[in-house]
Amino acid sequence: MLTLQKPSVTWTSKTSAVNNAGINKSITNPEERRKLSVDQILGPSAIPLTEVMKQTYQITEDCLRTNYYGTKQVSEALIPLLLLSNSGKIVNVSSTLGQLKLISNENAKKELGDADDLTKEKVDKVVDGFLEDVKENLIVTKGWSVNISAYIVSKAALNAYTRVLAKKYPKLAINSVNPGYTSTDLNHNNGVLTVEEAAKGPVMLVLMPEGGPSGLFFDQMEVSTF
Repeated sequence: MLTLQKPSVTWTSKTSAVNNAGINKSITNPEERRKLSVDQILGPSAIPLTEVMKQTYQITEDCLRTNYYGTKQVSEALIPLLLLSNSGKIVNVSSTLGQLKLISNENAKKELGDADDLTKEKVDKVVDGFLEDVKENLIVTKGWSVNISAYIVSKAALNAYTRVLAKKYPKLAINSVNPGYTSTDLNHNNGVLTVEEAAKGPVMLVLMPEGGPSGLFFDQMEVSTF
């Protein structure tokens, strides 16, 4: 059994910031993980996979600290500099696993999906509530996903935060993007895309001309739904 972690990585220029924070969401047995289908891990027919993926409170906390809070802190530190540019951009590297359709806790889904009234405080409240449920072993009772829920919540929160920032800073182009299922150490090299292929979406958003879209979620190079 092993725990794989990737540090927070941020690429910046004078006009753009790409937040690529990533951390594994569970202790994983790589050989057993390769045998699993998506339906076994996610969705209505998902089964508890405690022998394959173990999500502890500490791992959950680390995941949220890196994927959500870390990205949030870096963004807020760089925004004053990006506002000095006429074409400032923030690209948050997210995942389709953070789409609201995968949030099984109805209250959390409602809060994160209410784009008109969404605030940083509301996003933080959802994240903190989830972390407390993990601590109290209430994942199933409170209706959260039985598998990789920490990763799902961290990316859903990141997507919601992207919308909050885009609304607050209309001068900047702020979007989140799913680069695709990329073959890296983080997923035991099970991905279907190379790093070069996965970079196309984030690079497109960084290089788009002034006046481009903001507050959107892209699946690779196409606009998708939150």
